[in-house]
Amino acid sequence: MNEQRRQILQMLAESKITAEEAERLIDALERQQPEPPPGTTPRPKPRPKYLRVVLVDNSVGDEPTRINIRIPLQLLRAGVRLTSLIPPKALTKLNAQLEKSGVPIDLTELKPQQLEELIDQLDDVTVDVNDPDTKVQVFCE
Repeated sequence: MNEQRRQILQMLAESKITAEEAERLIDALERQQPEPPPGTTPRPKPRPKYLRVVLVDNSVGDEPTRINIRIPLQLLRAGVRLTSLIPPKALTKLNAQLEKSGVPIDLTELKPQQLEELIDQLDDVTVDVNDPDTKVQVFCE
């Protein structure tokens, strides 16, 4: 543990700062850390745990409408595993209804390995939509 991080944790233990302040300070320290020296392996990036959708709509009323959705990626993983429990006849009907609704997804082709690949790719995806009245962000954290 580096000295600055230890000092922040010491201030927290002595109640000189709050947990939120300690978290902000540690985040700031991590952003300031220099690149690792050549020849050393960088710390692997942690796997994302959530898919976030944030919406701020200023087009209606005095106060903006704020929507903040945080979906655990573990829920997606569990859902893919549960599709294996759906009887084939029901899957066929589900696929037909999805197609009829304009969602061309074949649930029989959904495999856990493919979901992990998708989650790995989502980690690099950030979608920002800025409109004069609305802001939408979709990202993984």
